[in-house]
Amino acid sequence: MTIDFSMPGSSGILDSPAKRDMSFFSNGYVLGLTVTAGIGGLLFGYDTGVISGALLYIRDDFKAVNDNYVLQETIVSMALVGAMIGAAGGGWVNDAYGRKKATLLADVVFTVGSLIMCAAPDPYVLILGRLLVGLGVGIASVTAPVYIAEAAPSEIRGGLVATNVLMITGGQFLSYLVNLAFTEVSGTWRWMLGVAAIPAIIQFILMLFLPESPRWLYRKNEKARAIEVLSKIYDPDRLEEEIDLLAVSSLDDRSKKSVSYLDVFRSKEIRLAFFAGAGLQAFQQFTGINTVMYYSPTIVQMAGFSSNQLALLLSLIVAAMNAVGTVVGILLIDRAGRRRLALTSLSGVTLSLLILSAAFFLQSSDLTSALCGSAALHTSTACGNRLGWFAVAGLALYIAAFSPGMGPIPWAVNSEIYPEAYRGVCGGMSATVNWVSNLIVAQIFLSVVAVLGTAATFLIIAGVAVLAFVFVLLFVPETKGRTFEQVERMWKERAWGSPLGSRESLLDGAA
Repeated sequence: MTIDFSMPGSSGILDSPAKRDMSFFSNGYVLGLTVTAGIGGLLFGYDTGVISGALLYIRDDFKAVNDNYVLQETIVSMALVGAMIGAAGGGWVNDAYGRKKATLLADVVFTVGSLIMCAAPDPYVLILGRLLVGLGVGIASVTAPVYIAEAAPSEIRGGLVATNVLMITGGQFLSYLVNLAFTEVSGTWRWMLGVAAIPAIIQFILMLFLPESPRWLYRKNEKARAIEVLSKIYDPDRLEEEIDLLAVSSLDDRSKKSVSYLDVFRSKEIRLAFFAGAGLQAFQQFTGINTVMYYSPTIVQMAGFSSNQLALLLSLIVAAMNAVGTVVGILLIDRAGRRRLALTSLSGVTLSLLILSAAFFLQSSDLTSALCGSAALHTSTACGNRLGWFAVAGLALYIAAFSPGMGPIPWAVNSEIYPEAYRGVCGGMSATVNWVSNLIVAQIFLSVVAVLGTAATFLIIAGVAVLAFVFVLLFVPETKGRTFEQVERMWKERAWGSPLGSRESLLDGAA
């Protein structure tokens, strides 16, 4: 059933849309915009990955850090605090000053933070650098998906936004390579942290030559510039349709200049959209990606690997699997759809967490000796190793299930479910939910393990994954192939229960 978007005074082009058959690699201009914006994702991934290796050498250089676990935790977590602040404020910066200026600001802040970390004379200056780097990462985490989505044709929008997530996993992989490369170099950790300024500087230079988001320009009444950008993306027939869609969107927008954070909760449609987007971001963290990564060394050791092998194998292999899984997600997201991919991903995540829970339960219980029997010691050891490989299989399944679905889906959905005037603010708020959820999991995970045990903890996370499955089933609509205007109308229908929606604009509740 086709939704009728024709309106009094419109050209009617929305009733007979132009052919939508653009492929992922058919437009080099869009791909260039995507890759350049995706460097923000690279910074995101690099920073989250590099600190684990750098901290080993920071402790050697600063005795105060080596003797103080709180200081170590502060160095690691201060970037997370900065990211939460950056994401919360980044949404407003995006809407007020544009996606391009927000990206440039993120690059400047990130570069300054990286250089401060590199030159830090003491741990407290290092913490300041971590805060600034986090601010840059937080702004970038909001800006990159929105910038890509607003320049992307609807039929490949999901895959292009997911490319930003591929850059995140690529950044993590790069961080592990850099950690290995600088292990024998004087000033090891300073190089590890300082080299992050290079991609930020590269992105800053490239962004100077790229345009502002066409949708942001159109909303700010810079229509000629917006059409100029769109003409580089679409052929003449499709261009006419896209301009018509923007005209419809601007009518609904009613020239509202700015949106406050409280405005999000004053409109039923926006509340529904934000609930879906923020819920996805929270469940991305609460379904255990960081906890599984935390226990990866333990899981591999259960399979009989030594710690030396672990350092070389685990970080690179896990990061590579993550990247490969994200590529699969890019290929599937605009074919299978967001909902189906998320539901399939969560099914695999639940199964893998149950496997991990069972493996840790058997390892820690008397059932292990019962299953392995009372044979000779070497036979019992072999049996234990087989149990370890059972855990490794759970780890591999988890990464294979999570990375194509729950890795990119929350970011892709949040870049496309909000109306024009709310896209930056809501995107920033939902990204903040992601960072806050990340911090909550990091703070309570070890305490829960200490009280309940590892097996029970993974079982609880599996239960959370089941809740996430139900959440997606009930509250997350399919947006595959829909224009922003179609998505906007869909929320009206959900809010008001009528195919025509309410006569009120999406923005009326905030006007």
